[in-house]
Amino acid sequence: MTGTTRATDWEELVSSALLGTDRRTPPSGVLSPGKEATVALLDAAAMHTVRRRAGLTPAAARPLPEPAPQDTRPPLPGPARRRLAQLLAGRAAPSGSGGRRGTAPDLTELLPQWLAAANEKGYRAPASALPALLEAARARTDLRPAALRFAGPRGLWLAGLNSDWKFALRGAWGSATAGGPGGGAALPAPEDVMGVRKLWDEGLFAERVAVLTSVRAHDPAAALALLSATWSTERAEDRLMFLDSLRTGLSDSDEPFLESALSDRSRNVRATAAELLSSLPHSALAERMAERVVSCVARDRSGGATVITVEAPHECDAAMQRDGVVPVPPSGRGERSWWLGQLVESAPLAIWPQRLGGRAPEEIVALPVADGWREELHAAWCRAAVRQRDPEWSRALLGAPSAPPASGPGTSSLAERAKLLAALSQRERADWVAAFISAHGLSEAFQLLGVCTVPWAGPLGRAVVDALDIARDAGSYPWSFSGVMGLAERCLDPGEATRLELLTATPDEAEGASPGAGGYWSEAFQRLVSTLRLRAVMHAELGSEGVVE
Repeated sequence: MTGTTRATDWEELVSSALLGTDRRTPPSGVLSPGKEATVALLDAAAMHTVRRRAGLTPAAARPLPEPAPQDTRPPLPGPARRRLAQLLAGRAAPSGSGGRRGTAPDLTELLPQWLAAANEKGYRAPASALPALLEAARARTDLRPAALRFAGPRGLWLAGLNSDWKFALRGAWGSATAGGPGGGAALPAPEDVMGVRKLWDEGLFAERVAVLTSVRAHDPAAALALLSATWSTERAEDRLMFLDSLRTGLSDSDEPFLESALSDRSRNVRATAAELLSSLPHSALAERMAERVVSCVARDRSGGATVITVEAPHECDAAMQRDGVVPVPPSGRGERSWWLGQLVESAPLAIWPQRLGGRAPEEIVALPVADGWREELHAAWCRAAVRQRDPEWSRALLGAPSAPPASGPGTSSLAERAKLLAALSQRERADWVAAFISAHGLSEAFQLLGVCTVPWAGPLGRAVVDALDIARDAGSYPWSFSGVMGLAERCLDPGEATRLELLTATPDEAEGASPGAGGYWSEAFQRLVSTLRLRAVMHAELGSEGVVE
């Protein structure tokens, strides 16, 4: 073919290719002697493509991006840098036959712990690891706060050049940069009034969340003033996120602002403001809730023994709704019980000892409740104890760990119990869960273990291992305990590895045991021991022993 390429020639070639040469004759000049139509068509298309590209005018070069910001944190030690590369590659051992996990540690499950330790030490992420780190954070939302904090300002700079990493410039950005040695270099210092105000006025939403969170942790009053200055012009969804940042350092000085937010045009903003105000036991809202609820709950001694009586509200008026009471209950809930629960959970817990004869919380939750209101009342008290982070009430509602969950004083819900545990000290939390496991085994302990500090305290770790040993001796397969075993790999004190060596041997198969169960348990304990030892090495590489005091 000779001559210049015409647009019509190219369009005819495309049409022939789409329809097929047997249905559409190729344009004249394409067919050559001795060539089939399809081959000739492909040759012509290739030649036209080269001609079209050769005729393109080069586009103007884009300006170079701004240089990456400096990250002044210290670099990782060499062994830790190599370990990070290994963990990011996710080279977990392949599963054995039948889905067996084998005995090698699962490296992908160790990455969150490694990132937490590296952030605690304040190390800088290697530049070469940033793409893999951002990819890992893109794939796993649970990694994002720690990964982005470790990536620091250079990671955010890189994320801005790749649309696949836009998540880093949204809400996760604030988690990555607020408080701690990671993203601090990307934010103005909290005391830099001009820099903070400039970023607050001109920054992206995630940057504004980050700077507000940073200032709030440093100077709660300054953060409140910053938010108040632009509150009326913010979008509803942004107001909700900004309001949530006030949980840090919440105090009575926040009450006037939160009280005004009760009249916000957004229902979600009003609800959050009411929740925060009810966490302040001396707030006007808490007092209004107390006045409402004391007319609903009383003690009755007419029969000799003290009984709690309940008279649920008969209406949800406008004043209650302004204070955060949602008038319409969820499907399946009665209106009056729904309103009562919201009043009780929003009232200060301090009113109940005075209202119920000077009794302590432990005595109050033991009192009988008339007319079947016990479950509703106790559930609301649980929510109030969680909201107000009251350890005495949380302890009373949890009850003795040896008591059967269904007959506990507060709630049989493991999710609610986990929230109550969070109000206790770390040591008391671990001791309570350890006693619970010793009394009831592991079948109901998974959620409770999730609120315990890592690495687990000695008594808790021993209780978990003893319960696993008992399950092994019972002859069942370990798969029913895979969730707890996975937690143990991540949360047991690495110093327990030597003590666990005895459990890696394959036990004799007991009568009635599931076939091959002993071998599966042996593999599971071998993997646990090897994971604990690898964690110990990881912490040593980062300069930390990682052992609970």
